[in-house]
Amino acid sequence: MSEKYNNLIDFVKSMEADVQKFYEKGQSAAGTRLRKSLSELKALAQDMRVEIQEKKASKKS
Repeated sequence: MSEKYNNLIDFVKSMEADVQKFYEKGQSAAGTRLRKSLSELKALAQDMRVEIQEKKASKKS
């Protein structure tokens, strides 16, 4: 599998503690950290999308 995919999975797993703290314990600081993490996750996902598109384009050439 792709290293970027594995990094994406690891990143999502790293957010689990803050998810629990926010949704189960109601800690608003955890919500702030989650929003920041989700922005970073979006950037990681976009980077992976670009890589996939480049590989598809190179196969067509």
